[in-house]
Amino acid sequence: MKIALMDSGIGLLAATATVRRLRPDADLVLSLDPDGMPWGPRTPEDLTRRAVAVAEAAAAHRPDALIVGCNTASVHALPALRARLEPAIPVIGTVPAIKPAAAGGGPVAIWATPATTGSPYQRGLIKDFADGVTVTEVPCFGLAEAIEHADDTAIEVAVAAAAALTPRDVTTVVLGCTHYELVAERIRTAVQRPGFPPLVLHGSAGAVAAQALRRLDEQPAPAAAPTGTLTVLLSGREGTLPAPALAYEEGRLLQEISPVL
Repeated sequence: MKIALMDSGIGLLAATATVRRLRPDADLVLSLDPDGMPWGPRTPEDLTRRAVAVAEAAAAHRPDALIVGCNTASVHALPALRARLEPAIPVIGTVPAIKPAAAGGGPVAIWATPATTGSPYQRGLIKDFADGVTVTEVPCFGLAEAIEHADDTAIEVAVAAAAALTPRDVTTVVLGCTHYELVAERIRTAVQRPGFPPLVLHGSAGAVAAQALRRLDEQPAPAAAPTGTLTVLLSGREGTLPAPALAYEEGRLLQEISPVL
C-alpha cells in the first residue's frame, strides 16, 4: 500500500505520522511546495494551480490514495484535485473537526488562519454542525508561518496572542490548520484556565488517516513490520524532509526512516 500526502509545507506532518503509526508497513510519498509556499495569501485560482502541480508530482509515484494535508488547499482545490485524479486515486481532504467538537456541547473556539477565520466555508461548517453551540472564531496571526519555520519565539508570541482572543469559558478548541497540531500541547497550556475542566483539543489528522484507510478498504495494523518507505518531493523534485520538521515529534518519527542530509 502506498499513500501520498500533500501540502505547501510541513503541516502534513501530523497526518503523515498518524498514517505511519497506523500502518508502519505503508509506503509514503510526501509532496511539498517550497517554491510556492505559503499558499494562504494566494488567490484561489493560483493556489489551485499550485496544488494540482504538487498532486500530480505525487500521482507520478502511483499512490493508492492522496491525502490533502492542508485545510486551505482542501477549501479551494479539492474539486479540481478530485476531477483530475479520481477515480484512479481517491483524494481525501482535510476539514476542521467542528462536528465532533460541537458534539461535546461547547463553548468551542476554532483556531484558524486569518484567511479561513470568518470565511463562508468555515461559517458554513459552523452552521451545519454547531447550531446551538457557542462558537468563537479565533484568527491566529502568524502561527502557521512560525510553526513552518520552527521559530520558537514566534510560536510563543502567536499562541499567546490567539489565547488572549479565546474566551475563558471555552471547553474545546478546534485546531483548524494542520500546522497547529504540531504544537497542540503548547496551545493546550496557553488556553487551559485554572479551575476549569481539562481542555479538549480536536485536530483532523486521526480522522483523515482513518478515512484514507477506509477508502482503500484497509484496516489499521500498528503492529505491522515497519517496512514502509518514505519519498519526499519538493516542488516535484526528490529530496529530504525540511530541517524544521525535526523540531517536532512527528518529523522525528519520520526521520528514523528518511534522514535529512
